[in-house]
Amino acid sequence: MAVRLSPYVSLPGTAREALAFYRSVLGGEVTVSTFAEFGGGGAEGVDPDGVMHGQLDTPSGFTLMVSDAMAGASAATGGNLALCLFGDDLEQLRGFFTGLAEGGRVTTPLEAQVWGDEYGALTDRFGVDWMVNVSAPA
Repeated sequence: MAVRLSPYVSLPGTAREALAFYRSVLGGEVTVSTFAEFGGGGAEGVDPDGVMHGQLDTPSGFTLMVSDAMAGASAATGGNLALCLFGDDLEQLRGFFTGLAEGGRVTTPLEAQVWGDEYGALTDRFGVDWMVNVSAPA
């Protein structure tokens, strides 16, 4: 297997809901492993049915990993990292932006920018920051 990089989002008990939401927007297949499946369901403060590892593999070829934060661990939301979707498929990327914004907060509307691309930014309903950039036609 070639080396790959994938974002891994840790959420405060909402990983399963987030994976379903991201699948509804981005498409693809979700796999989920619970803490109980890996013997971690008996630890104090750990929901045995919580998501130890969830993964969304999309038809576009990207992978998003999501889990519930372990007891005592912080779930990072917003601030120093944003997931960026980019390319030249205007219709698809606009659809992703609109879908991800549902229930969230748009911080920069998806519109033409001074560099010639369409760009927008948002924080989704789970507190995850996203950027969408649609390349200008050549």
